Amino acid sequence: AMEARTAQMTTAALVCVADVGRSQMATAFAGREREQRGLDKTLEIVTGGIDSHDHVHDDVIKRLREERIDINNRTPRQTTAADVADAAYTVRVGCSVEEFVPDDWDGTAERWELERPGGDSPDAARDQRDGTRRRVEEFLDRIRLSNE
Repeated sequence: AMEARTAQMTTAALVCVADVGRSQMATAFAGREREQRGLDKTLEIVTGGIDSHDHVHDDVIKRLREERIDINNRTPRQTTAADVADAAYTVRVGCSVEEFVPDDWDGTAERWELERPGGDSPDAARDQRDGTRRRVEEFLDRIRLSNE
């Protein structure tokens, strides 16, 4: 069941094409940061892809496990127009997906140029992960939450 959104909730949608790597990584870090910052009641994080695949990239699961974040049970999900319509912020992670931002949407859209997680090189994937974590922390530092 969908929890009723309270007026104090600010929604941030983190989206990419397949929702198997970059958006999953960003969402995992955003969830952890939200908890550490005590924003559970004020920040809702929605993830998704415009062409979601059926499972999260193994490499992403492994690299996040090194950070003690377990996303093994996550399934990529399809982003809907409703997800974005309700979001104050939409972050497109490493892709350009204008088509699912509604015309009358008045939120803040950002695009983060994040490389695909490097499947062949654990170090490349770790750099990717660490870069994603920094972007998420910086994003949460500066967004306005509706209860502020």
